[in-house]
Amino acid sequence: MTDTALKATDAGEAHAPRPSLSRWLIVGAAALAVLVLALTILTTTGGDNDKGVVVPAADSADAGFARDMAVHHQQAVEMAYIVRDRTADEDIRRLAYDIAQTQANQRGMLLGWLDLWGLPKTSLDGYMAWMQGGGHMGHEVKDGSLMPGMATDTELAELGKLQGRQAEVLYLQLMYDHHMGGVDMARACAQQCEVEPEKRLAQGMVEAQQSEMQLMTDLLTERGAAPRK
Repeated sequence: MTDTALKATDAGEAHAPRPSLSRWLIVGAAALAVLVLALTILTTTGGDNDKGVVVPAADSADAGFARDMAVHHQQAVEMAYIVRDRTADEDIRRLAYDIAQTQANQRGMLLGWLDLWGLPKTSLDGYMAWMQGGGHMGHEVKDGSLMPGMATDTELAELGKLQGRQAEVLYLQLMYDHHMGGVDMARACAQQCEVEPEKRLAQGMVEAQQSEMQLMTDLLTERGAAPRK
């Protein structure tokens, strides 16, 4: 990724062009490649059926995490698209791009596993029912926030109206909260899930998102702000 790919084009100024839609859509191609690798790994892990595929139960932590984290990741990608057009700051645009690429890839893997397992992508038990200990059980869906850490519809609408530093601060705060919820979910899967590739993916999410939370804290400090929690 080059620096010019992250600079915004402002009328009357000689900036390099913003990333085109096609540039952001390479995320999808990368996700497909990672998904193929992931499915190959899963189909060689030994098995519970005649195809040699380990198939967890529909109400297992493995299936629940895959379903819920796919939804959680989708909002992170959406927020990255929003802030991309609200700021010309290279650090924020680079962070948003990296998060969008990573989480789109991971979302493709999670949905691909559900397809491979022949399991539904939605649960009749509601979000977070798979987590032991009740950490997210009974979460009330409020203003479009489906799971803890997810932004509300009102917050997303506000982000879409702001520009420059105000948009940067709100994005960083929302994304920090989002990662807090994501780390909690991923840590639970690392402890409860049984499919080894998924457990490893979840542990990787914990480590990567914690690192990004520190970066977001630093970026907020530079802007005279701080995480909301």
